[in-house]
Amino acid sequence: MSRITKISCVITLLLLLNRVSAQDPHFSQFFASPLTLNPAFTGKFSGTFRVAGNYRNQWPGIYNAYTTTTASMDFHILQNRISPNDTWGVGFMGYSDQSSAGAVKFNYASVSTAYHKGLDEDGFHQLGAGFQMTYANMLINTANLKFEDQLTGSGFTGVTTEVFNNSVLKTNYLDINAGVLYNGSTNERNNFYLGLSMYHINRPKQQFTGADFLLQPRVTIHGGAYFPIGTNSTLHLNAIQMLQGSAAETVVGGAIQLMSNPDDPKAASLYVGTWMRLKDAFIPYLGIEFDSFRIGASYDYNTSKLKTASQKQGGIEISLIYIRRPDSDKIINCPKF
Repeated sequence: MSRITKISCVITLLLLLNRVSAQDPHFSQFFASPLTLNPAFTGKFSGTFRVAGNYRNQWPGIYNAYTTTTASMDFHILQNRISPNDTWGVGFMGYSDQSSAGAVKFNYASVSTAYHKGLDEDGFHQLGAGFQMTYANMLINTANLKFEDQLTGSGFTGVTTEVFNNSVLKTNYLDINAGVLYNGSTNERNNFYLGLSMYHINRPKQQFTGADFLLQPRVTIHGGAYFPIGTNSTLHLNAIQMLQGSAAETVVGGAIQLMSNPDDPKAASLYVGTWMRLKDAFIPYLGIEFDSFRIGASYDYNTSKLKTASQKQGGIEISLIYIRRPDSDKIINCPKF
């Protein structure tokens, strides 16, 4: 088998594994990673700017299968030049996705913008549209690949007969994403939203020596709501449906927010809830909100047939969101989950 053929086979195996198991990099706490869910979320928050960070280690028992991190910032622009019930946002995001203990690495840099148009005089209802452009870089480090002939009783400790000369394979491409979002409220303590996004609209090509792959568009339908269920408690519910190629993923769930003072937008809150990735995982969630920060932690507990290989270690996930909220009498209700 020629060296080019070997490289093509390895790339094909890795990319097919990535598509079957994970599709695009994704988060169980999708609600805490707004710019990877829908570009129309850009600028959709109550404040002057928002900073978000996410970390996910998926299937650590399977050779550190996937490790994903993101960092983003978005803010409002031209607020004094547009209608007071409209919002225009701009955002920047960088994220990294590593597979097979770092053998395959994706690095992304994105810029996005979204305009949210007020639909009523009070600003309780908005319709937004967003656009995002992403530069992606993919790297395969052949020195970190493991092959069947390396497997011994002590693990992958043998020497492979495959020869790559420690080569590093690279590719890069531009990606175009877009989305729309409806957001509404009937009072200051409830909110409901529905959105649609599409990533890889231009079907970018991942190209290596002897191998070409076209990224399939990813379509996500998502929606949710929150409303009070007591003086100091609020129920948050949401769901997403993602479709990419022949794969589909459905996540549904919610959390109860327990507030120390419902009249103070910066009061401390505790979130307790769970989500379910249908036919795959049960996802308990715990969050704490104080001042302008919200920290969330979740864990994927595998319920599918994969639980044998993963030893039921689906993946731990941490999120952090900071929103700069100036003192103001006007409260803008926005999606939290």
